Amino acid sequence: MAEAAMAEAAMAARVPPDEDGDECLPQYRHLLSPDLLAGQVAFITGGGSGIGFRIAEIFMRHGCRTVIASRNLQRVSEASKKLMAATGQQCLPLSIDVRQPQTIAAAVDEALKEFQRIDILINGAAGNFLCPASALSFNAFKTVIDIDTMGTFNTSKVLFEKYFRDHGGVIVNITATLSYRGQALQVHAGAAKAAIDAMTRHLAVEWGPNNIRVNSLAPGPITGTEGFRRLGGKSAEKSNLFSVIPLQRAGNKTEIAHSTLYLASPLSSYVTGTTLVVDGGSWLTSPNSFSALLDVWAAGTNQPH
Repeated sequence: MAEAAMAEAAMAARVPPDEDGDECLPQYRHLLSPDLLAGQVAFITGGGSGIGFRIAEIFMRHGCRTVIASRNLQRVSEASKKLMAATGQQCLPLSIDVRQPQTIAAAVDEALKEFQRIDILINGAAGNFLCPASALSFNAFKTVIDIDTMGTFNTSKVLFEKYFRDHGGVIVNITATLSYRGQALQVHAGAAKAAIDAMTRHLAVEWGPNNIRVNSLAPGPITGTEGFRRLGGKSAEKSNLFSVIPLQRAGNKTEIAHSTLYLASPLSSYVTGTTLVVDGGSWLTSPNSFSALLDVWAAGTNQPH
């Protein structure tokens, strides 16, 4: 028993702390140099909440200034105040709709006016919910493709034209493992994210000569996110379903932010056109729990709004 307790304590010590909601970490221990991204600027879509918020925080704790952009200006404005107070770095909140290139162009112009540069793009804006294909409306499918796939292309292309083509840069697309085995109730998001992974490879090939690296990061089940709530994470936690994951647990936002930091930093200077899966081995072993997911869907806790 003592050995088991020690092993559990050792594992807990290796897992970086996280906050459940969209709050900054009360304490942070740098595993990498605090000036790893010093002088750089990151443009983060979906940066006002969830994984995007934590990525912004971790980047800022490593010397990066950030632009956090989403449709909800109030949300990113409140997030930017928290981020600046916790890190002492600048954070510019902007309103964009990634489905509308003109709003992206206006935001990028404003960011360049403020900071004179953008070094990193994190495509984090996304929409998802559980729904069987038979119940999925044509419009719902299109909306997820528009936000995830089109939004990623739109933002990447605007950044390329306005800055990256002449100065180089790094793009990290937040994707998913849903399409690897055909996750139930996720045809819309799986198709959208699979398309982004393909886009990652194409753009890495085409834009490499411009000194632009393009990679994807595919998270597994991550606590403290809207996706975790909508996609049945809490019920899976209660049912001990995460015990089938090789690392025996869900991940947290800080872990995703650390992996994104690696892909965005000079540590990965020769890495492009690849997808980094950060899921504790989940996609290899987790069952396709069709009936359990249907129960979550039927409970109506994950419908789009």
